[in-house]
Amino acid sequence: MITRVPLPAAFLTRPLAHRALHDRAAGRPENSRAAVRAAIAAGYGIEIDVQMSADGQAMVFHDEDLDRLTTRHGPVRNRTAADLGRITLRDAEDGIPTLPEVLALVAGRVPLLIEIKDQTLAMTETDGRLESATAAALHRYAGPVAVMSFNPHAVAWMARLAPQLPRGLTTSAYDPEDWSPLPEATCSRLRGIPDYDRTGASFISHEAADLSRPRVAALKAQGAAILCWTIRSPEAEDQARRVAHNITFEGYAPRLQA
Repeated sequence: MITRVPLPAAFLTRPLAHRALHDRAAGRPENSRAAVRAAIAAGYGIEIDVQMSADGQAMVFHDEDLDRLTTRHGPVRNRTAADLGRITLRDAEDGIPTLPEVLALVAGRVPLLIEIKDQTLAMTETDGRLESATAAALHRYAGPVAVMSFNPHAVAWMARLAPQLPRGLTTSAYDPEDWSPLPEATCSRLRGIPDYDRTGASFISHEAADLSRPRVAALKAQGAAILCWTIRSPEAEDQARRVAHNITFEGYAPRLQA
């Protein structure tokens, strides 16, 4: 039987910096060590992403490909962790960090929310390699941490590999135009958040513009913690907090809760 692990209270009181507290103009690109350090210094929680290297390491990086965030090209998963570490991020002085490196930087000082990126590009069953690398990195981590994914299969893997960790689903309105080439039938299924109980989730992180969806209200009434993405202004934050317990933000500095 899958045990539902509650999201620690720190995740409901500290706004979560989206891909850490990034600002490329200030030399802090998303998911970089500098952005992580800045979030810690400001007292914010941190949301990061992990992708998989060719040698099975969890790398802190958002995109499937290197092109947007570095001067190199091609899939992240085609290069080793050592090679990725040598690839300098645009507007930064260092390379792509591994998850263990980021865990050592955070060291439990602020809550850390880890999004496991879909490795199938179709929200289908995964091979478990990235999930295994994530679980291994978190095995002895003592700080407040939780994992989530848009792909329910990845969350189910984490329920098996690390049942002691809080886990959730990253969720969306799943507009087929926004999610192309994901099949419309898959969008329709995921829109209803049908895997919440199956995965033993205790929270969702939902698309902010879709927080009025009845399914979100039903989960909240059931006891789910409701996070949301991505808030970019105080006005949007005020609107989101009518439903959500906490926000994931970028581009401004939200108030820390008392």
